[in-house]
Amino acid sequence: MFEKILIANRGEIACRVIKTARKMGIKTVAIYSDADKHALHVQMADEAVHIGPPPANQSYIVIDKVMDAIRQTGAQAVHPGYGFLSENSKFAEALEAEGVAFVGPPKGAIEAMGDKITSKKIAQDANVSTVPGYMGLIEDADEAVKISNEIGYPVMIKASAGGGGKGMRIAWNDTEAREGFQSSKNEAANSFGDDRIFIEKFVTQPRHIEIQVLCDAHGNGIYLNERECSIQRRNQKVVEEAPSPFLDEATRKAMGEQSVALAKAVGYTSAGTVEFIVDGDKNFYFLEMNTRLQVEHPVTELITGVDLVEQMIRVANGEPLSITQDDVGINGWAIENRVYAEDPYRNFLPSIGRLTRYRPPVEVAAGPLADNGKWQDKAKKGKDFAVRNDTGVYEGGEISMYYDPMIAKLCTWAPTRGEAIEAMRNALDGFELEGIGHNLPFVSAVMDHPKFISGDMTTAFIAEEYPDGFEGVELPEDTLRRIAAAAAAMHRVAEIRRTRVSGRMDNHERRVGKKWVVSLQGQEFAVKVKADKEGSTIKFADGSKLRVSSDWTPGDQLAVVDVDGPLVLKVGKISGGFRIRSRGADLKVHVRTPRQAELAKLMPEKLPPDTSKMLLCPMPGLIVKVDVAVGDEVQEGQALCTVEAMKMENILRAEKTTKVTKINAGPGDSLAVDDVIMEFE
Repeated sequence: MFEKILIANRGEIACRVIKTARKMGIKTVAIYSDADKHALHVQMADEAVHIGPPPANQSYIVIDKVMDAIRQTGAQAVHPGYGFLSENSKFAEALEAEGVAFVGPPKGAIEAMGDKITSKKIAQDANVSTVPGYMGLIEDADEAVKISNEIGYPVMIKASAGGGGKGMRIAWNDTEAREGFQSSKNEAANSFGDDRIFIEKFVTQPRHIEIQVLCDAHGNGIYLNERECSIQRRNQKVVEEAPSPFLDEATRKAMGEQSVALAKAVGYTSAGTVEFIVDGDKNFYFLEMNTRLQVEHPVTELITGVDLVEQMIRVANGEPLSITQDDVGINGWAIENRVYAEDPYRNFLPSIGRLTRYRPPVEVAAGPLADNGKWQDKAKKGKDFAVRNDTGVYEGGEISMYYDPMIAKLCTWAPTRGEAIEAMRNALDGFELEGIGHNLPFVSAVMDHPKFISGDMTTAFIAEEYPDGFEGVELPEDTLRRIAAAAAAMHRVAEIRRTRVSGRMDNHERRVGKKWVVSLQGQEFAVKVKADKEGSTIKFADGSKLRVSSDWTPGDQLAVVDVDGPLVLKVGKISGGFRIRSRGADLKVHVRTPRQAELAKLMPEKLPPDTSKMLLCPMPGLIVKVDVAVGDEVQEGQALCTVEAMKMENILRAEKTTKVTKINAGPGDSLAVDDVIMEFE
């Protein structure tokens, strides 16, 4: 077995690989850019080598720099993680020439299946059903428009060497095809150093289901069931689960066998994933094969008990697979939510900054991995659920603008899908994350969405259910009552603390009072609080009562409250009450005396400043292109400029017909959130 492995990656996947290597007794080497000097993967590894400036094209994807790090440390093998150099055949070739093992497939398989155009041709030759499209290379935007019309809109414009949602656009008309071609080409060049583009038919109402395969160099190949990855935004997966709530055993078997046959046809070894579009009648169409470890691999590990990173290392070491197809089962259900540094209230735009608070839920081991898996830092065995958090950040660390905005992959496992969803709800409620915008409210809302609960979702889920963006969650009245009761009891505790601190000697209970008015989400609840040693009884104006008990103390940012059942609340102090977040809702909860409540109704509402005549930068980023000039008349929907952030290009458009009067920024300028890019008449 290898004695030392270098991980040619960063973030959570580098940390993930280090954990398995540590379990196997293998020393690890991390590489890092200037921006990652204090990163978690650097702290975890046995050794670390600096490889250059923050931009990936000057550090993580420069093959010569990675090879120098290998030579410096004497690493015998390299695990590439995902992204960066993981599907770069030149990197695999360089390692082979150096006599260093690549923990991945051979060069030929990467070239054959890593290129989307070539892989589709191979799949067609192998009688695998594929999506209609144009397999040749496309020279310019005019040709892209012509081909799109021949295929028929909508079409998917894709980078041939792409992955992770980079270099992908859906076009519904000629204008979008033209713009999408150029943006995809730019993103592909920046992310992969390869700007080749192809176009295929976009199948409406599809489900995205993928098969995990594992092959060795001795002719053995198996599939480890499927993952449902239909909930996506901008072709980037957000929620994944295993197994799929849609497939039946016959379809699973057909997809699995076809995937293994395809892998064997190209001499594939290591772990890989074959992706399919599946329609409502369970017809499936090959999309592509990812010749690397997938981001969402933990859900497969949780239902099978197979450590995929360990298997990849053993295959790279020349070992035959120790498991057969008959050994692979489906034990329970697993769900993964990707926690991103992006603000769902600002159309999911990237967010950067310092993690002033980062307290993920405690990891709990159960299910297939409970006995042999060592991924958890704090294990509680004997549970009927599991919580796993793959992460590469820590409290006080920085989220950089240079890399993918993923913070963590939060996973839960339970015997049934319903129990796994409930475990995920509780884990999300208990996830404390402050300092940056993040998507925890959104994924919490998804876990409660009827379509997700029923399993009836497609890749259009987010576009259909949140057509105007995510604006938070409207909680039902029974939940609001429970939160109002909790807030009243918590306010009483805070007020008692305040009167004690003030030094007054009179009875603090009498000074605090018992009658309060709790306002939240546009509703008011008049309540009376009756406290005892065990908790408080909250009586509402209609005579109904709720019993509240908790060990919450003022200053705690997480409150676990029993209000006729458990309730997990993230709590922040605001004037006259609390900011409470739970189940995707972000609430300002005011707790006032009856007289204060009367007076509050008379207060004028503060209006936000008028920015309607300005184009504000919606995220920290770099101006790539400005499409207009001072004096130009612009129409509603017209492209104004392009901002690049976290490797993604974002086209900013005019919201109405107007005239440009001033431009404050140009290509190459770095801007912060809400910086004024241009002004209008």
